Amino acid sequence: MTDLPHVTWLKAFEAAARLNSFSAAAEELGLTPAAISQQIRLLEKHLNAQLFKRLPRGVALTDTGQAYAQPIRKSFNDMQLATAGLFGKQRKRVIRVRASISCAALVISPQLARFQSEHPDILVKLTTSVWANRFDEEGLDIDIRYGGDWQDSETLHLGHENAVPVCSPAYLKSLGGNPSIQDLAAADVIQIFGSETDWGRLSDLHGLNLQTPADWLKADSSLLALQTIATGHGVTMVLESFARQYVEQGLVVAPTSYKLPKRRSHYMVLNERAGQRDEVQTFCNWLMSLYQELL
Repeated sequence: MTDLPHVTWLKAFEAAARLNSFSAAAEELGLTPAAISQQIRLLEKHLNAQLFKRLPRGVALTDTGQAYAQPIRKSFNDMQLATAGLFGKQRKRVIRVRASISCAALVISPQLARFQSEHPDILVKLTTSVWANRFDEEGLDIDIRYGGDWQDSETLHLGHENAVPVCSPAYLKSLGGNPSIQDLAAADVIQIFGSETDWGRLSDLHGLNLQTPADWLKADSSLLALQTIATGHGVTMVLESFARQYVEQGLVVAPTSYKLPKRRSHYMVLNERAGQRDEVQTFCNWLMSLYQELL
């Protein structure tokens, strides 16, 4: 059995075979072309086989050299991967977060770049749902839900929120520029599933005697309602935290000072298998601070 060749010879051979040039291999490895030629000559002598054809201008692999180059290249790649995996930069810690599509798109996603810059060693995998009330996905760490009590595991309240009527600047102008809350309730209202009673509750809270809005359009998420009114038509009642991005971009406005304190809130529900991990706690603390800024 032929002894394994010296790794220096193999490294010179792999580079020359990949680059099809002794000179290019020498430049890559920080050697002279003469040194590369000498190492490959020693390798050929050790193997008792010709690996390169020396041409008037350059070199070319022989059939034997071509066959040998492939497993040698793979071996070097495998060693590089193994070394990087075990001794390279620390692998990112992964947390899996699920939220409603509106919460994910309107509150979390716009701020995720900030979280990643503060915690580059943590990778957030964010998924969405319309309605969720249990951990039905294997490996899910944090479920951000809207509602009440759940018995899954530890539950963290993200704070009490208000809903406000909003519409686009163009639609506001079509209503005279300074409509009353009664004008807004009588306009084309987009109702959001699960929040159909908000206008009535706003009326009762402030003694407004609002008429029950007609069902002009219904949407299953605040995101859809906001996207619809941002095109220039309609009014909707939506959480301030959801509307904030649209307001800051000038896509919608809150034309009155009336607010409705919501009975339900957003909560973080922690999977009991993940709740003690440092990266999960880090994300929880960050999201709670984010909501404190928003509310």
